[in-house]
Amino acid sequence: MSERIPVQIVERAELSSVQRIAASSDRQIHTRSFKGFFRNLRLSGAGVLLVLFFGTVWLNWGGHQAVLWDLSESKFHIFGATFWPQDFILLSALLIICAFGLFAITVFAGRVWCGYTCPQSVWTWVFMWCEKVAEGERNQRIKLAAAPWSLNKLLRRSVKHTLWLAISVLTALTFVGYFTPIRPLAHELLTLQLGGVSLFWILFFTATTYINAGWLREAVCMHMCPYARFQSVMFDQDTLTIAYDPRRGEARGPRKRDVVPASQGLGDCIDCQVCVQVCPTGIDIRDGLQMECIGCAACIDACDSIMDKMGYPTGLIGYKSERTLQGGVTHLLRPRLIGYSAVLILMIGALVVALQQRPMVSVDVSKDRGLFRENSQGQIENIYSLKVINKTQQRQRYQIALVDADGFVLHGKHQVELAAGEIIDLPVSVAMLAERPEHGSQAIRFEVFDTDEPQVRSTAVSRFVAPLNR
Repeated sequence: MSERIPVQIVERAELSSVQRIAASSDRQIHTRSFKGFFRNLRLSGAGVLLVLFFGTVWLNWGGHQAVLWDLSESKFHIFGATFWPQDFILLSALLIICAFGLFAITVFAGRVWCGYTCPQSVWTWVFMWCEKVAEGERNQRIKLAAAPWSLNKLLRRSVKHTLWLAISVLTALTFVGYFTPIRPLAHELLTLQLGGVSLFWILFFTATTYINAGWLREAVCMHMCPYARFQSVMFDQDTLTIAYDPRRGEARGPRKRDVVPASQGLGDCIDCQVCVQVCPTGIDIRDGLQMECIGCAACIDACDSIMDKMGYPTGLIGYKSERTLQGGVTHLLRPRLIGYSAVLILMIGALVVALQQRPMVSVDVSKDRGLFRENSQGQIENIYSLKVINKTQQRQRYQIALVDADGFVLHGKHQVELAAGEIIDLPVSVAMLAERPEHGSQAIRFEVFDTDEPQVRSTAVSRFVAPLNR
């Protein structure tokens, strides 16, 4: 006989009058204001991220914008370092590290990324704050939504949307400013001289921010973001998720503060619906873990505040694992979490080593389309074009040479001086000293090194072609 899975039937409470007004007036979720530890934690983290996002773009470093992805020059400045297309493998490694970091944190504590630091969540909370400033608290917003249009409603809605648009424009300007120098971009925007590609992208990201954070909100998390759908495969019985403890909370029901719940056959849940009213996706966490839960912990703060008022222990809703809800003890260290963490640490270490050993000079070589030619001395000669890049922030002098190239001689410019970030295309020729080559095609290696710091060097390999019969 197969094992039966016990099912607990949970009866939903009747909607209050305010909730019925909300359901009939519009489909927007109106969240209630609340306070608590996790709210403060989320605001602190989001505040730091917002300061970094809006502030870093205005910093200067070494005469240029500190963080700038210069698409026109195909280089990325990040404070004192400059990265080129040849370094994009490091960007790929960074993205993989972020993915493994997300996997590890999901195994440990569920969707904390979504609830605390995801840009969609952060900007949604900011827009909801603007809504509160313009239209009032939850009940006021619900009544305003249900009320017919009037001068008061028009004024409040206008203030809300003006704030939304202002934040959207500022967000778009800042984001585009990481790809186009922010100061001239802001000047052109303020003087209405902005045009072309920059204007298009600012309008595009303004509309994206305004629609996603102002109108779509939870729909992005519930229907557009794929993370909600594959997160469950990373959960195990010890993953900490936001959960309601039915063993302690059931049966639900209102009661006076000084009543002992057990005397009336009740649990600690007073069915106040506050946990539902603060949820940005509008779910009832008491129905169990749901895909729509973004892990923001708003319901924890709301429930804890009610428990404090009732004189009950907090934690009716909290970060709990499936094993804890079944009466067991959560195992913080388990193979999957250890595996993800180990891979993450190894990859971070490898990236640090790669950054430290990244050559600050780069050379690429391309052979002339002609196979070979004979020079005035009767030697077989091949023509090459060397692209040398100075990746440092200072002017450098470089020496060009052949490595392990017995029987070959380099003709052309042997030394170049490049400004910070400068690229030069240098034509050179290589002549073969032997009269009869042993092979028709041989590998030769070019090397470029700093004359002041010889350990700073880069190499590139090409082929030398010669006729076997002369």
